[in-house]
Amino acid sequence: MTFSHKILVGLALGILVGLFVGEYALALKWAADGYVKLLQMTVLPYIMVSIIESLGSLGASEARRLGLRAGIVLVALWGVGLTYAMLVPLMFPTVETAAFFSTTLLEQRPPFNFVDLYIPANPFYSLANNIVPAVVLFSIVVGVAVIGLDRKPVLLDLLHVVSGALSRATRFIVQLTPYGLFAIAATTAGTLSLEQLGRLQVYLVAYIGMALLVSLWVLPGLVAALTPIRMRDIFSLTRNALITAFVAGDLFIVLPVLIEASRTLVERAGVATERADLPEVIVPASFNFPHTGKLLSISFILFAGWFADADVPLTEYPRLALTGLVTLFGSVNVAVPFLLDLFRVPADTFQLFLASGVINSRFGTLVAAMHTVAVALLGTCAIAGGLTWNRRRVVRYAVITVVLTTGVIGGGRMVFGRSIHNEYSKDKVLGGMHLLRDGVPAVVHRKPVGGAVGTETATQAPAPESGARLDLIRRRGALRVGYLSNALPYAFFNAADDLVGFDVELAHRLASELDVGLEFVPLERERLEEPVERGDCDIVMSGTPVTTLRASRMLFSTSYMDETMALIVPDRLRTEFATWDQIAARPDLRVGIPDLPYYVQKLELLLPQAEIVPTNDATAFFSAHDDPPYDALGLPAERGSAWTLMYPNFSVVIPEPGLIKVPLAYPIAQRDEVFADFVNTWIELKRKDGTLDALYKYWILGQNAARKQPRWSIMRNVLHWTN
Repeated sequence: MTFSHKILVGLALGILVGLFVGEYALALKWAADGYVKLLQMTVLPYIMVSIIESLGSLGASEARRLGLRAGIVLVALWGVGLTYAMLVPLMFPTVETAAFFSTTLLEQRPPFNFVDLYIPANPFYSLANNIVPAVVLFSIVVGVAVIGLDRKPVLLDLLHVVSGALSRATRFIVQLTPYGLFAIAATTAGTLSLEQLGRLQVYLVAYIGMALLVSLWVLPGLVAALTPIRMRDIFSLTRNALITAFVAGDLFIVLPVLIEASRTLVERAGVATERADLPEVIVPASFNFPHTGKLLSISFILFAGWFADADVPLTEYPRLALTGLVTLFGSVNVAVPFLLDLFRVPADTFQLFLASGVINSRFGTLVAAMHTVAVALLGTCAIAGGLTWNRRRVVRYAVITVVLTTGVIGGGRMVFGRSIHNEYSKDKVLGGMHLLRDGVPAVVHRKPVGGAVGTETATQAPAPESGARLDLIRRRGALRVGYLSNALPYAFFNAADDLVGFDVELAHRLASELDVGLEFVPLERERLEEPVERGDCDIVMSGTPVTTLRASRMLFSTSYMDETMALIVPDRLRTEFATWDQIAARPDLRVGIPDLPYYVQKLELLLPQAEIVPTNDATAFFSAHDDPPYDALGLPAERGSAWTLMYPNFSVVIPEPGLIKVPLAYPIAQRDEVFADFVNTWIELKRKDGTLDALYKYWILGQNAARKQPRWSIMRNVLHWTN
């Protein structure tokens, strides 16, 4: 059995095992992760040694010619590859998605430092920290310096031995590929949801479409348009090598065949009969540089952002292209995790890259093989003066390229639009949330204080009571908690019409520990202080922010968590609200804000030219999909994320620089200082025993918010061997 067959068998067995056992395949995750790390282990040392050796072996005149003319050809082909990589997202279908609050929103992105990324002050630090661009630049500088050394053969011999040792180590690791792919395929097939699988198919089809277009038309067509060499002749002489590279997924094994075919094409066309050996120099010298197949892999970063709802904005494309180009001087398996981290895309999507790479790598190798031919032919013609400019041929090539590219993109988008069914369900997740633990018996009043209490449709306020608050609560047998009915995610009614939320659950915990029942009293947002001081409720637990004015009128407990001030904007505008300077520059800006003087004053300081509109009706902003009454709505990010689950066409933006934190605490009547001390102690106990952290993860971050159904598997759903 050939090695390629072993790889296919390992892949097929992994998929079958994953489908058979389902989530039990997670037991193989250690093997999958270990294989990935082994693949990356020898890459950076090999890059450094290989680049120094290949450049150092050149003569000064060869280096100059390659640097000036063949280098221009290489840069032009890089431009082609990067362009098509950036066009891939145009095929992705539009999907409605939203997410719970994530702490990554609070991470201030460090400014892009070109010098630190590309210029290694300490190359050993760059090696240790996987900074690929800096390692590549260091290697190029040293390689060029070696060219002029008198005794460079001594160094080159040593580097050749080291390179050979690293190659042998890499080949040993590659021999583990069938087993590594088995583990990766099993864990992926066993845990990937059907929705995720459908979206991964989007990248597979999009990448394959672009790869075939570039390898079968764009690159050979460019050679035919700029040289006397015909496309028919290119495919005639390289067809077998292209097929071999595609099936084996290995460019290196067909390099001699591609070099010989390039020599023959140059001789037949009469372009450089005296320098027909140029492909023998150009191909090995350019082998360690990124090829078009590698550059197409940058499209995965854009796919991963789309897949994980962490889109890379269009303004970041130039930086992605430049960084990706330099990073891909090394292994794709090193470059992709680096780029995912740099552009703040979830790193666990790298497993999807490896899974898709089983298929895509072969199409990438096909592109790489044609790229090698294009570099050899265009580079030889450029050095020998064989490039031609035939306006008719060039225009014809450009028109056909535009038509084919438009057809691939449009066709892909049409197919995905019809086959990928995106039924938004995150609002149902929010509506399906419930208390993590069974609560105490509770009466929930629905109408604001001002009518009766004691029934769910109360019409009168409870009579004021006197005495120590804790004694009153125990005598009454119920803790009376004030709440705001639409204070997502702290207090709200779920799809079953139960009052739930972060603070509602904490109220149940507090009542349970006091061994009393619960009575929830609705309050009006505009008149929060009066019911508390009047004694209509013992405490307000509804995500109440502490402000200077409120602190002067009520007694607050210690803060139990902080919120972060943010803006809610339509999805299409989120990149335009990334910084306070961008926002301030917008003309006729109107921003809605909760009707709290503290919030209003903060926003007026940050946006002095904007019209700040106090409001207590967030639904008016969200329900007006096409024409909101304000350009943005100021809300804490933790609350805004919950609202965007219900209205996914809006996004949460935390403008840079700086974070504005607002503490949350529980209002208590000013006379109840002893009760306030008790609540403070209780909050500290809940902080220490992990209760606050557990509820934060569930209600704010949405961890395990949806009841996770076991992954479909043959063992569970067909054979019924397990529950």
